[in-house]
Amino acid sequence: MTIPEFGGAEVLRVDEVAIPEPGPGEVSIDVAYAGANFAEILYRRGVVDVPLPFVPGIEVAGRIRAVGPGVEDLAAGQPVAALTIVDGGGYAEVVVTSAALVAPLDGLDLEPAVAAALPSNSTTAFLVLDRVARIEPGESVLVHAAAGGVGSQLGQAARLLGAGRVVGTVGGQAKIETARSFGYDEVILRDRLADAGEFDIVVDMVGGPARRASLERLAPMGRLVVMGNASGAEDVGVPANELWFANKTVSGFNLAAFSAAFPEEAGRALRRAVEAAAKGTLRVRVEALPLERAAEAHRRIESGATTGKLALQVATP
Repeated sequence: MTIPEFGGAEVLRVDEVAIPEPGPGEVSIDVAYAGANFAEILYRRGVVDVPLPFVPGIEVAGRIRAVGPGVEDLAAGQPVAALTIVDGGGYAEVVVTSAALVAPLDGLDLEPAVAAALPSNSTTAFLVLDRVARIEPGESVLVHAAAGGVGSQLGQAARLLGAGRVVGTVGGQAKIETARSFGYDEVILRDRLADAGEFDIVVDMVGGPARRASLERLAPMGRLVVMGNASGAEDVGVPANELWFANKTVSGFNLAAFSAAFPEEAGRALRRAVEAAAKGTLRVRVEALPLERAAEAHRRIESGATTGKLALQVATP
């Protein structure tokens, strides 16, 4: 499934492209499922500058097809989940990625569609809370868009990492019960954030008014992690003096840039997420659609109506 030109979901097109071959330190994967994410919508819209035609797809599950020179701990035929976020390519029968960004699934009781839904959102959840926010046991955490793909993982990861109070926000009443099922103590409407109290950590992928409100909800020594702008609002400026006087911190996290710079660390977080999902301590709600319905998946994600995760079936597992 390619992006031949930037635009709406209708530009997505099934096409034939050359089969990619792994280079040094890389593997190729026969894809069974590819996760569908907001990141791929940003590629399609042209918000992220990618060469056209471009094959989107930042995470997959399947089997190793071939290994490149220097890869010793993975083998052809091995079931895996993988991050393909650095160069994309997951919406295809074959994709190539760094061996460091692969998690073996041998002996694990994970459905392929679930495995494909872990590399982006679940890996992000652990990295954001542990590596970026540096969560401490008992700290309070607020997560925006708590019923969405990454929001559904952040609440659970916060619990696994020892958080105290964990609160999620959603944009509408219909999503409250769904978000509660993902480990949150409380779920509130985003426009009622002023009454939620203070938090040690806030994770914001919404932007706009939610970002300004998030800064106001930070406790002393609180940390706001910015990792998206799903609202499409204008950027929110943060005066440095405000941070200085209030003992607050603002950090950014981008999984693609992190995975390119620190592939080994991203891979460790991915394998941590896979292990938690296999144990049942991290739950992912997945709905699968055939690859040919990728445009529908994009429209549903853009509408804000989705809860949990969508995955695209590329081939029969």
